[in-house]
Amino acid sequence: MHRFPESLSNTRFVPTQLTLSLRQLNARSSSRCHPKSDNDDNIHRREDNQGAPLHLYKSKGQHILTNPRILDSIVRKSHIKPTDTVLEIGPGTGNLTLRLLQAARKVVAVEIDKRMVEILHKRVSEMGFEDQLTVICKDALKTEFPQFDLVVANIPYGISSPLVAKLVYGDKPFRSATLLLQKEFARRLLANPGDSEFNRLAVNVKLVADVELVMDVSKRDFVPSPKVDSSVVIIRPKAEIPDVNLDEWSAFTRTCFCKKNKTLGATFKGKRKVLELLRLSRTTCSTESANNDDNYDCSNDAAADDDNEEVDSDVVYCYSSSCSDTQLNVFKDKIIGVLKSGGFEAKRPSKLCNKELLHLLALFNQAGIYFHDQSKPRVRDADNIELAAAFSS
Repeated sequence: MHRFPESLSNTRFVPTQLTLSLRQLNARSSSRCHPKSDNDDNIHRREDNQGAPLHLYKSKGQHILTNPRILDSIVRKSHIKPTDTVLEIGPGTGNLTLRLLQAARKVVAVEIDKRMVEILHKRVSEMGFEDQLTVICKDALKTEFPQFDLVVANIPYGISSPLVAKLVYGDKPFRSATLLLQKEFARRLLANPGDSEFNRLAVNVKLVADVELVMDVSKRDFVPSPKVDSSVVIIRPKAEIPDVNLDEWSAFTRTCFCKKNKTLGATFKGKRKVLELLRLSRTTCSTESANNDDNYDCSNDAAADDDNEEVDSDVVYCYSSSCSDTQLNVFKDKIIGVLKSGGFEAKRPSKLCNKELLHLLALFNQAGIYFHDQSKPRVRDADNIELAAAFSS
């Protein structure tokens, strides 16, 4: 469910309902919201003597952005060209959409809430922009996006991780994505090796894109006020990305960052990990024709940055019964040998840059050690995007 930005004018935040009309939605607002009880999850908005109230659910990320300065700044910082098609995720009632329509040739808005779509169409029609707007009333994580030049959106916290994964690892090229995100999530995207926030999210995004902080946004600029502040970032896909199999990279970073502050030597010496890599490496080496397509498989993110390695215990047990202690020890020595050859045994993933991680992965692969099961069919990320929910863990 998306968070829905809209303008407020001459409104006050009262215990039971928020009352404003569609005419008020078109006005610029300088009003501030005041904290409300977490138990009061429904915010009611009534049109003047018309229809039933519209419920905004705080628990579903429906927070109304009230600060026009922030909205104007988002559009300005996005550097929209008059010839651009802009993709907006979660337009809500269209406060940001109307600003985008004034700057771009076309806006494609993906909105899951039919009630919001009706209001959006009405507002856009009143402003005379209906020919420039295309609305897709579907879940943004489950629909295929049309071609676009830019993404500009106020992203609900709950889908930030899989949506970022879908954008940066998707098959639709774009110039940049200006996103309003939870501040903590944004800091993870921006984190560098050695930072406390640095994790697998930053590693995977930085492989294919650059991230820039635009500004922070106070929680007081939303109605109802969320518990955390937000930040606006711009994500720009890199013109060139390293020549690496992205499925293999994803599985490799999952292994390294399962305990990011643990030394790589300690991570790779565990019997379960040795068994898993031995099985995967044998499977890969025996595969007659490896698929070299570099489409990103978001299902590999299901165990991202977990404190516990998620390896199928039954598979490990069955495979261990077919391996002798001698075979395991030989393969374990091979793994440690790779780590020592590159000087990685005592290093921690949380302090390694992408260049170092790519070098280590190359050393493993050259030694015949693989992290991704090439015998499994590949599935497009657009079809399994929900599995990327752990992308930022």
